[in-house]
Amino acid sequence: MAILEICTYPQKVLLERAELITDIDQEVAKLAGQMAETMYNAPGIGLAANQVGVARRLIVADAAPRTLESNLVVLANPEIIAAEGEVTSEEGCLSVPDCQAEVKRYEKIAVRGLDLRGEEVVIEADGLLAIVLQHEIDHLNGVLFIDHISRLKRDLFKRRLRKNMAKREA
Repeated sequence: MAILEICTYPQKVLLERAELITDIDQEVAKLAGQMAETMYNAPGIGLAANQVGVARRLIVADAAPRTLESNLVVLANPEIIAAEGEVTSEEGCLSVPDCQAEVKRYEKIAVRGLDLRGEEVVIEADGLLAIVLQHEIDHLNGVLFIDHISRLKRDLFKRRLRKNMAKREA
């Protein structure tokens, strides 16, 4: 497999809605494997295909502690079909480096999608896995976690980002 380059804000692919996957083929399976390898290498706990420059509806996630056995979730065309409760937690993102913020999410969710055999699966999740799945599905819809924070905090982040980009270019 190969480690893929992770796109960072404000790259256009992160701000667009990803396309449905119509066929779970070898190309999709290969992409899922590369995404998982990239996620673990980063290290991260979730990754959406558009974060590696591919505008297709595919996510990988593993919210298990690194000291335990891998609990990799791979879903094509994931969608939240049920949600309840509310939880606020600090989030970060591989595509939005150097930024963490408190984000409100559903506490428990059910997500429907396709596995790599093309079979429909439903995953019921709470805790960290629920947060990660919501975060990655947001990516597929062109939504970043910073879109969930106040305008003031988002503007401060964007200002800091522009300043850091100017430093790197100088």
